[in-house]
Amino acid sequence: MAKRTKDQLTISELLKEFVDTNKLQNGLDKVNVREAWEQIMGNGVNNYTTAIQLEQGTLYVQLSSSVLREELSYGKEKIIKILNESLGKEVVKKLVLR
Repeated sequence: MAKRTKDQLTISELLKEFVDTNKLQNGLDKVNVREAWEQIMGNGVNNYTTAIQLEQGTLYVQLSSSVLREELSYGKEKIIKILNESLGKEVVKKLVLR
């Protein structure tokens, strides 16, 4: 394996630089948080999830079941913690269930 010179970047570094230069991180976070919600919450919750929107650190989740919304409201902090752990950084600061 050849040694990298100072001017050579890995693909990962190039992608990160591209994302930073073009200010794409917020858009990527929106996609990633939607995927994380779907994976973490599972089919039971996803069947009642009608919309997911991330705006300035607040995750808005629209649910079609008032019973489920009430049930999930008791675990908001835990949901936020698990989502952020899954994303590898603090993206979600607040969760609003509608």
